[in-house]
Amino acid sequence: MAGRLAGDYAAAGFGRRVGWGERPAVLLVDAVRAYADPGSRLWLETAGAALAAMAALASAARAAGVPVVFTAVHYDGDPAADAPHFHRKVPGLDAFRADSPYADFTDVCRPEKGDLLVRKHYPSAFFGTGLDRELSELGVDTVVVGGFSTSGCVRASTLDALQYGFRPQVVREAAADRDAEPHEANLFDLDSKYADVIALDDALARLSAHNPGPAPG
Repeated sequence: MAGRLAGDYAAAGFGRRVGWGERPAVLLVDAVRAYADPGSRLWLETAGAALAAMAALASAARAAGVPVVFTAVHYDGDPAADAPHFHRKVPGLDAFRADSPYADFTDVCRPEKGDLLVRKHYPSAFFGTGLDRELSELGVDTVVVGGFSTSGCVRASTLDALQYGFRPQVVREAAADRDAEPHEANLFDLDSKYADVIALDDALARLSAHNPGPAPG
């Protein structure tokens, strides 16, 4: 089945590579306790492994002078007021209220001095945040993506990265979902149509070899 599906997509012209540009940034989507703490209703069983991969990406990027962006869904007040239809669909968004212990970043992977922090109300890291402008001002042309969850905020952020003119690279080991089936299905679809899905080792090697040079003036 998998081979037939891959062949069908390839015959239709899907699955070509967007490749890397010259100036990457690492985008880590919602590496917060809501997904990593077993006490949270949004807990993901595979969150620990993905967080370790995200931390490795952040470390390699910082060492190479590559921008690192952390996002977090965040509501100062009532999510039902800030994102009414989203909250109606997903009441679990209460985990991202400012007073929730699950809204904070994990100890395994959290922003450090010099990293960029984006607060958002919706799945995409780009929607209503101005992140596209900030990355463009830094001269970024490639966005290396990891985070939670593959079928939700990672997918939405990857699609918007492409639509804003960046080259998306989704790191397989750095993403996680509630179940293997939506995780794998979304990685397949992203790799087929919107991004390159790559291995952690490949991403780390490319980041470590990066020579930033001057940003475009």
